[in-house]
Parts: sequence; C-alpha cells; structure tokens
Amino acid sequence: MFPAECKYTKNHEFLKPLGDGTAVVGITSYAQEALGDVVFVQLPEVGTSFATGDEFGTVESVKTVSECYLPTGGEVVEVNADLEAHPEFMNEDAYGKGWMVKIKLVGDLNSELLDAAAYEAHVASEAH
Repeated sequence: MFPAECKYTKNHEFLKPLGDGTAVVGITSYAQEALGDVVFVQLPEVGTSFATGDEFGTVESVKTVSECYLPTGGEVVEVNADLEAHPEFMNEDAYGKGWMVKIKLVGDLNSELLDAAAYEAHVASEAH
C-alpha cells in the first residue's frame, strides 16, 4: 500500500532517499485522501535549511489547510514548481509527480521515521 523505499512520519509526510545524499519529501497517499482535492500548495524557497520537524510548507484542500513538517533535517535544493499550476498532482500521484521538495540531507536520518509496514500499522490504528 505504501512504497517500501520511502520512510514515513506519524504526521503523514514521506521521505524517499535518492541514494546521492538527497531525498524527495511530500505527503503520503493517506494524507492526500484525507485532505480531499488539493487546490493550493505553498513551498519554501530553494536554499532554505530546516531542522527535523520544522514546518516547510502548507497544503490547502477543499476541506482544510494542513502544515507539512520536514521528516529530517536538510536544505531545500529543489521545489516541485509544477504544483503551483497543478496542485492536483498530489492527489493523482503523491509519491511521483506530487512530491513537494527535494532536500540535501544534513546528518543522519531521523531515527523516528517509520518503514512502510510500521506506517501502515500507524494508519490502521488511526482509523479505529
């Protein structure tokens, strides 16, 4: 249900390491389904550095506005500019064309990140 190559937060962000010291970050398919149709995405400036857990952007849907928190420390090296014109990409393909930022990892990955199985169990526990 959730891609095995990603790591997850309990706040429903994902981090997909790319193997070159960078990672792609976005919200999970579970999060975008809960939000409904995404209509606007606010992203940070390239070059901005964040610590683990810092708010790096917001996602606005027809239902609500949700803050997004960086799963691990890093510097933004790229933002998904396509989301400005096509926020619906988050609904269509959360882990592909719906990614939010690419970060250069700083230090070790946050040890509290969940693997796909643990995240799936977390989502199941929230649903009950």
